[in-house]
Amino acid sequence: MLILVTGGARSGKSSFAELYSSRLGQQGKYIATAQAYDEEMRARIGLHKLQRDSGGFSWTTIEEPYALAKILQELHIDDTSVADIGLGDECNRKLDQEPVILVDCLTLWLSNWLLQYEQNTDMEERLHALLDELNSVCRQYAADEVRHLVLVTNEVGYGLVPEYKLGRQFRDLSGRMNQLLAREADKVFLVTAGIPVELKSIRYEF
Repeated sequence: MLILVTGGARSGKSSFAELYSSRLGQQGKYIATAQAYDEEMRARIGLHKLQRDSGGFSWTTIEEPYALAKILQELHIDDTSVADIGLGDECNRKLDQEPVILVDCLTLWLSNWLLQYEQNTDMEERLHALLDELNSVCRQYAADEVRHLVLVTNEVGYGLVPEYKLGRQFRDLSGRMNQLLAREADKVFLVTAGIPVELKSIRYEF
């Protein structure tokens, strides 16, 4: 199952995603995409990890600011190998213990690559390729009834149009990323002021 959780800054989306993940399995793998560029960011990362560790749910933290698609693919392949041993009681127990994977967050992952490729003339083409690669891997989780992937992202289009080019590119790429993944996701939650609403169940259909 693929779940997308979106919302504005400080909306409560990460807290909801962690709580929702804890209802899907007995343990989790937390893929953190943030990079500690300064002391304030290091303190934030440390605080978030401390809060996870004290939350009563077993998390294994994986710090990966760039190779997100690769690590998700590796985790899915490793987990899928369990299903190859058959459908007996032992296999069913192992499948029940599969860790929930939580990525927090996609927007930071995208900004990491944006800054990496900022000086390249083909920056947008490179980033579109990365988004397509990520979407392809996430599609595998959407088709999987046993393993769960929860993605946290940001809604960045509610404010003013950025005055500078890089900001506009970031906004446009974020919007494309969110639309691609929302299309594949089984559930899409919008969190506002700490209140989550599941969007796919109430969306308008033509």
